[in-house]
Amino acid sequence: MLIVQKFGGTSVGSVERIQAVAQRVYQTAKAGNSLVVVVSAMGKTTDGLVKLAHGISTNPNRREMDMLLSTGEQVTIALLSMALQEIGQPAISMTGAQVGIVTEAEHTRARILHVATDRLMRHINLGKVVVVAGFQGIASTEELEITTLGRGGSDTSAVALAAALRADFCEIYTDVPGILTTDPRLVPEAQLMDEITSDEMLELASLGAKVLHPRAVEIARNYGMPLVVRSSWTDQPGTWVKSPPVEGRSLINLEIARPVDGVEFDTDQARVALLRVPDQPGVAARLFGEISRQKVDVDLIIQSIHEGNSNDIAFTVTTPILNRAEAVAAAIAPALKNQTRAAANEAEVMVEHNIAKVSIAGAGMIGRPGVAAQMFASLADAGVNIQMISTSEVKVSCVVAAAECDRAVAALRATFELPENPAQKPTPPLPDLSAPPVRGVALDMNQARLAIRQVLDRPGTAARLFGLLARHNISVDMIIQSQRCRMIDGIPRRDIAFTVARMDGENTQKILSQAAAECGWGEVVLDNAIAKVSIVGSGMVGQPGVAAKMFAALAQNQINIQMIATSEIKISCVVAQEEGVQALQAIHSAFGLAGSEKFVIPA
Repeated sequence: MLIVQKFGGTSVGSVERIQAVAQRVYQTAKAGNSLVVVVSAMGKTTDGLVKLAHGISTNPNRREMDMLLSTGEQVTIALLSMALQEIGQPAISMTGAQVGIVTEAEHTRARILHVATDRLMRHINLGKVVVVAGFQGIASTEELEITTLGRGGSDTSAVALAAALRADFCEIYTDVPGILTTDPRLVPEAQLMDEITSDEMLELASLGAKVLHPRAVEIARNYGMPLVVRSSWTDQPGTWVKSPPVEGRSLINLEIARPVDGVEFDTDQARVALLRVPDQPGVAARLFGEISRQKVDVDLIIQSIHEGNSNDIAFTVTTPILNRAEAVAAAIAPALKNQTRAAANEAEVMVEHNIAKVSIAGAGMIGRPGVAAQMFASLADAGVNIQMISTSEVKVSCVVAAAECDRAVAALRATFELPENPAQKPTPPLPDLSAPPVRGVALDMNQARLAIRQVLDRPGTAARLFGLLARHNISVDMIIQSQRCRMIDGIPRRDIAFTVARMDGENTQKILSQAAAECGWGEVVLDNAIAKVSIVGSGMVGQPGVAAKMFAALAQNQINIQMIATSEIKISCVVAQEEGVQALQAIHSAFGLAGSEKFVIPA
């Protein structure tokens, strides 16, 4: 077998640890396997180099930073090769440039274009272990500039090499035993997963970032490369990250291939919205608990930002079960009305037929701020108005009028340069009763929420808004468009809310506030004190009780849900920042994900 192994900085943090890695590599080679080993810089070497640079300059030149930081891995590859040779295993060390990792000419954050494997294969065929410097490559220009790949670069190098070599699998060795159901620093009883799909892993990006970078998972998914995450210190089997087989995908432009690989649509949808429900814990749990008891399976769930002491909750269902869904909503609305103070704010059930859900999907969306904006611009150019928006790591879904579905699909297919046949009405997957409904729970405490009041409800609004942010390289996570539409001076308007990285919050508010008058929208409100908690699992498909259980766990802990967004395999809720950890722990416990063993991540 041909195996690519990757060892992180803590695994090679000392001479003794390098010798231990050499023994592990030697045993794998002795078993008859061909090996490529990708390594990071030793321990805190990179941090030390960055500190040296900032001792010289407050704003170091990015090219010189690449020259400096690429030396860290060079030390490790030479030492590990020496350690292997010392125990009788032929080995050779190679930098990213020598191994043929060709990247964009973008210093400190380059993406891989392709891998020239000829030299690598010559050494493998001679029986050598090739030890490769991760995190680095060489630009595809005449100047042969050294580049680095940015955060998670060694993972990315390893999986890209595995894909280019068509390896049997890629092993990622780290300081934890595999992928856990949540962060063990917050829930020590987090359980080790035997396996997870690449789609689930991408949706749990914030959970996996400590041990497996989303860029690496994206490459694995795109090329059908099996990954296994294992501990450097034990012989435990670890966690397999599985991807469906992929045929005939080009290895050229490996990391910059199209970000969207499919357009999906479903015209068999209807929307039920409850307007002006109380903004307090337990409302979503009550509504979706009753929906679950009536065996109504919902698709998208959206709760927009509150207005005063109320907000709106909307969900979509397939047309055949609309009557049941409407009956449930109508039955529960009076109970919600009695909790409101003013008759003018009474809850109202709104049902809309003749809608369609149009989605773009692809692992390449992560970290590319322009993809959602491109979708919205494409729909605007086609004259298609967006009625609902819901996003996840690998999918953006919009609800539009059913009459506009064909036009929307054709526009998106052209925009993302997809062949004629990929647009499809997805066949509803059968529930996988063997898979756990929830695979893992993630918490992101590093987000801020922006709410834009009174945005024009017309084609092109979302495209203009998110196109502006994309031009400023601001990545947006959750996007929610409110259900409540108001007429102001004869013009229909809605609110739009979305989350960004907290470090981008104030800048985003400034950019949007400056554009407000020209674009015709109202106040831009920033909230830095939020947390996003998410559940992920391919087993939740066709199981209507999953959302209800999540919302009930929050309600039982008196945690108010501020926003909700869903995809087929993910449900995310925004809660107050101070309640984020409690929310994570409550949900993790509710789904019975705790194990008997306690895991501690080394400092």
